[in-house]
Amino acid sequence: MSGGELNYAANPVTPRRADAKLETWLWIAQRGSAVVLALCVLVHLVTIIYAVRHGLTGAAILGRTRGNTAALAFYFLYVLAIAVHAPIGLRTLCQEWLGWRAASLNWVIGAIALALFAFGLRAG
Repeated sequence: MSGGELNYAANPVTPRRADAKLETWLWIAQRGSAVVLALCVLVHLVTIIYAVRHGLTGAAILGRTRGNTAALAFYFLYVLAIAVHAPIGLRTLCQEWLGWRAASLNWVIGAIALALFAFGLRAG
């Protein structure tokens, strides 16, 4: 290897290529979480309509869902989808509106995602 040459593997990952890969995965995660959220919101709204029409109180609903594995799995999926979807959208807004493109943005958005996930699970 001479002075200016670098020995890259078969698939070199340059900073631009790494950024493009990250943006692609974030795009996929954003769209995937949107699909999950759409389904979860639909189930949530149907449940609310059912509860209201049958005169169920919050306490009655909690009584039915506490200890229910399916309800817990649904809630976990709902919170996870929110914790993925919202921070990616916020990241895009920060980039487009504020021009914030530094690496610190990813750290801040990561912290927001973890906080949403933790607080969302705690609420349940």
